[in-house]
This record gives sequence, structure tokens and C-alpha cells, in this order.
Amino acid sequence: MKMINGIALLLVIVGAVNWGLVGAFEFNLVSFLFGPGTLFSRIIYSLVGISGLIALTFFGRLGD
Repeated sequence: MKMINGIALLLVIVGAVNWGLVGAFEFNLVSFLFGPGTLFSRIIYSLVGISGLIALTFFGRLGD
């Protein structure tokens, strides 16, 4: 489970950096690397979204 949490955290960070680039420079790194609307881009966005949901469980563990 630690490995899944680590991967989820990494993907959340990737998503946050991508949104930061979009907000600051109107530059979408995922679309730049893999093409806008491609299957692989959609997979990346889906994995980032799922990782965000997994990261929500981290709040329950703050007291551990």
C-alpha cells in the first residue's frame, strides 16, 4: 500500500505542476508531451484524478 500511496502522491504533484504551468503561462505540459486529446493524455489525466482521490485519504492519517 505504501507504493500505491507514493505513486499517487507523485501523480498529484505532477498534476499540480501541470495546473501551475497552465495558470501561470497557459502551457499544458501533458498536452505538449503527448498531444492534446490523445488516448495517452486522457489516461494521464485519469490517473492524476484517481491519485487525487487516493490522496484525500492522507488527511485521515495526519494524526498517525
